[in-house]
Amino acid sequence: MCRQILLCVGIAAALSSWTSAFAAPAAASPDASAAAAANGADASASSGFADFDRSLLAGAGQNTTDLSRFEHGNPVLPGSYNADVYLNNVWVGRSDVRFAATSANASAMPCIDRRLLDQLGLHPAKLSAETVASLSDPKTCVSMGSLIQGATMAFDMTQLRVDVSVPQAYLGQVARGYVNPEYWDAGVPAALLNYNFNSYRSRSQGQTQTTSYLGLNSGLNLGPWHFREDATANWESGAAGAPARSQWQNINTYVQRDLSSLRAQLTIGDSFTDGAVFDSYGIRGIQLGTDDRMLPQSLQGYAPVVHGVAQTNAKITVRQNGVVIYETTVSPGPFTLSDLYPTGYGGSLQVTVTEADGRVSTFAVPYASVAQLLRPGITRFDIAVGQLRDATIQDKPAVVQATVQHGFNNLLTGYAGIAGSQGYGALLAGAAINTRYGALAMDITQADAHIPGYSTQSGQSVRLTYSKIIPSTGTTLSVATYRYSTGGFLSLTQAEQARDYARQGINAFDVVPQQIVPTIDGVPAQSVLTPAQQAALTGSAFTTNPILSATGVERQRSNFTLSLNQSLGHNGGSFYANVSASDYWNRRGNDTQFQVGYNNHFHQLTYSLSATRSVDPLGHYDNEYFVSVSLPLGRNTHSPTFTLNVSHDQQGGSQDQAMLNGTLGSDSQFNYSAAATHSSDGGGNAGSVNVGYRSPYAVFNASYGDGSGYSQASVNASGSVIAHPGGVTFGQPLGDTVGIVYLPDAAGARLANAPGARVDRFGYAVVPYLTPYQLNTIQIDPKGLPLDVQLDASSAQVVPYAGAVVMLKFKTENGRTLIVRARLKDGEALPFGAEVFNEKGFSLGVVGQAGQILLRGVDQAGRLTARWQDDNGAAQSCSFDYRLAPKAKHKQTTVGYEQMSVTCTNPGADALVLRDGT
Repeated sequence: MCRQILLCVGIAAALSSWTSAFAAPAAASPDASAAAAANGADASASSGFADFDRSLLAGAGQNTTDLSRFEHGNPVLPGSYNADVYLNNVWVGRSDVRFAATSANASAMPCIDRRLLDQLGLHPAKLSAETVASLSDPKTCVSMGSLIQGATMAFDMTQLRVDVSVPQAYLGQVARGYVNPEYWDAGVPAALLNYNFNSYRSRSQGQTQTTSYLGLNSGLNLGPWHFREDATANWESGAAGAPARSQWQNINTYVQRDLSSLRAQLTIGDSFTDGAVFDSYGIRGIQLGTDDRMLPQSLQGYAPVVHGVAQTNAKITVRQNGVVIYETTVSPGPFTLSDLYPTGYGGSLQVTVTEADGRVSTFAVPYASVAQLLRPGITRFDIAVGQLRDATIQDKPAVVQATVQHGFNNLLTGYAGIAGSQGYGALLAGAAINTRYGALAMDITQADAHIPGYSTQSGQSVRLTYSKIIPSTGTTLSVATYRYSTGGFLSLTQAEQARDYARQGINAFDVVPQQIVPTIDGVPAQSVLTPAQQAALTGSAFTTNPILSATGVERQRSNFTLSLNQSLGHNGGSFYANVSASDYWNRRGNDTQFQVGYNNHFHQLTYSLSATRSVDPLGHYDNEYFVSVSLPLGRNTHSPTFTLNVSHDQQGGSQDQAMLNGTLGSDSQFNYSAAATHSSDGGGNAGSVNVGYRSPYAVFNASYGDGSGYSQASVNASGSVIAHPGGVTFGQPLGDTVGIVYLPDAAGARLANAPGARVDRFGYAVVPYLTPYQLNTIQIDPKGLPLDVQLDASSAQVVPYAGAVVMLKFKTENGRTLIVRARLKDGEALPFGAEVFNEKGFSLGVVGQAGQILLRGVDQAGRLTARWQDDNGAAQSCSFDYRLAPKAKHKQTTVGYEQMSVTCTNPGADALVLRDGT
């Protein structure tokens, strides 16, 4: 009982002392404020700032007078900063922003001038003459809040990012992700080469054959013009009495440039027509077509425009299938949301309006989509003039095609097109509608063709496309398409093929099935291994049926395709079905394929089952069954995965395969797999091993397989070479639009945007993939950087044109790194928090406890100055000289620091420097 009473008394006393302590600031006396100032706090700014308890520091906080600036947060020094500028979290560009401080101890704040206002697209009304003059005065700092009520600016020093927040009522309607074309980057002059080399050696029944392939994609960028050429080279050794051969083939050669004012691409040379209205085909000539990539991502694809009315400053929330996909705040009155991101094939939108007084109203907007639908107000066009490019046609006729699509409103999109060539003409008209019952598109094409020796071929083709998502049942009817053509209908390519057959004296419409020889980029490929043996080594599906085509034009009567996916609940997995069926006017039989499958998982075990039934042009039926089970053998990043595949083919027998695959390395740059396969028909038992390495400068793969009386080995290398104003840089395989990062003296630094990519010894690295016309953020991972190199910024942003090679230059500081133990002449340590400057006035570090200083970016020799304020606020300083041993040429320090002890004296006095090792 006594112990409990004593404990209660102790707790009461503690609570009383804490209450007094918390109440004291509210009634702080002038003496208390003076004491606070003596301890380094800013008594004039007691609200909202930290007050350090120096007694918590080592040595009871002695010699820690200069901490006042840290008590005011992380201070920003006055000056000009090159920063990324964001308006309501949307990047608008990179600009020099001036910062000014209102007082000596205050952190500098960003200033607005006329140039920055124009860049932000802000034009405040009714500005006074004095304010207009201040915007042009470099000595005056105008705040954003003084121009627009409620607007603010914030600066993130670590990211060099200025965030401008402006109420929606002051902004025009700008789509999310929009970047003014003024800030699109055309890149630098450059020459590009993408290469892909593969060599495959096979042996069977005493015969050996080697096949090699080299694919080259080359290009040259000069200003807005981009020259491109795609070519292949093939080598094949002799086998079974056949001679060795080689072949070089040009696939595409063209020049292209952007026309941003038309939101289009101009292409001269080899290209393909837009397949949105007519079927796509190759053309050699001139093509001008819309490039939807120039739209903000929030305007690409189809999504309905949401209209509504708000009574107050309301929050608008848009949900689809229960998921929030958009949220914003609008001012009172009518509102329009036209920048919803497309979300697949649809699902009605549920819009919730939450008023400022708490009232909530909801309404639905139907949303289903097919490929033909466009957003309201969006127009697409494509014009092509030139020569038909088709390897199966000897006489290349001239062709012309023009198409247009326009979104009238949420409900209706209209489209039309004309196409013509020698002896052929076609006209198409159609419309797509969005309803609560799904999205539907319908068009009709009228075509007339004149075939030598035949009567005029005239007919129509009707196409229907439908899609629907039913959230309540988890059913997704992705695309269902039906096309019916009358007996006289021919497409442009069919008409020209028929004309070509007629000129050769071949019956244009007499269909004769024939076997196709497999090709690589149009070049016939052969192997001494049978299809079953190749399948046993690779574990792929195979069939003994021949690959069939037809001589003569097949006149399709009808075609039907369907893709259905059905979710079976949270743990029930999913079921899918795909159907494709076609029949013809001028040949018997049809082409049909049905596929059904089921996917699910049990804990970490993933499994799938599928069945496929197909009918070839000769009327042969083939049933295939496939079962796959996959299980990771561990839980860490590099745990291998075991996979078991079992397949059965009615024509080709059964095949069982066990496979193990995984990755290794800090960037998962190494990959491997091993497989064992048993085939019941022709393949026998086989085993194979595959290894790969993704280096910063190329990607390498190799494989070896061995079976019953046969074997295979292959090597593959792919990568890129870019010649640019800074030199020649090697990289991984490139996409359409690429970047070159320049980080001087930062060899070994990694790029977060390109796994495995690193800065080479010349300071350059390749970013192989960038998204054209959109904001790309390039991030540098400083891990692995030499200790004597510092980055001024670790990220940069760029909006490239399509096909451009953009240069991103990062500023680095290259200097030595020191740990200095500094003392004053009387032996006392330098004050905690004192700042150290070099002779140019740049801050290199801050004094820590016991006078220790970590200094980065120092030169080989020089004088450093420490500055601080004493207890009375008077400025104090001292200096010391230092000299370091010369560093070996081209050598960068990656471990350890150089250390020294110094005596810091008044400026002009001699400093004692003691080296005590590195």
